[in-house]
Parts: sequence; structure tokens; C-alpha cells
Amino acid sequence: MTTTAIRKKLADYLKVADDKKIKAIYTMVEDEITTGENNWDANFIKELNRRSRQFKNASAKTYSWEETKKAAIDNIKARKK
Repeated sequence: MTTTAIRKKLADYLKVADDKKIKAIYTMVEDEITTGENNWDANFIKELNRRSRQFKNASAKTYSWEETKKAAIDNIKARKK
């Protein structure tokens, strides 16, 4: 089932569901609703755009999976000392 179909089914269901079920569903997603997924300030968006431009024009420093994995392992080993 597509996301669009699921959204429609949920919207239709919410129109007729009893209060207890509405409250239960709301409780499950309350944190996401109240914090907002796109609660980004202008500086954060500016930084995302800067990094995106760097990545697109190949001027961003990137790491291979092997480099990333080694750095993580080295970091864990250093913490154990």
C-alpha cells in the first residue's frame, strides 16, 4: 500500500474513531507533532545549504566507509584506555 493510500485511510478513520482511540493515537505521536520535524532555524538551514553546495561541487571533505569505520574503532579504543 502506498503512503498516499495510508494517509487517506488514516484521515478517513480519524473522522469516525471514538475519543479513546483518538487519544491513544495522539499519545503515540504527540512528541513528533509538538516538536515539529522542520523546526529548523535560519542558521541551521544556511549551514545545510552550505554543506550541500560543497558536496555538489566536490569541495567537501568526505570519508570512505573504511575511513569512517576505522575512526570509530580508534575512538572506542581510545576511550577504553
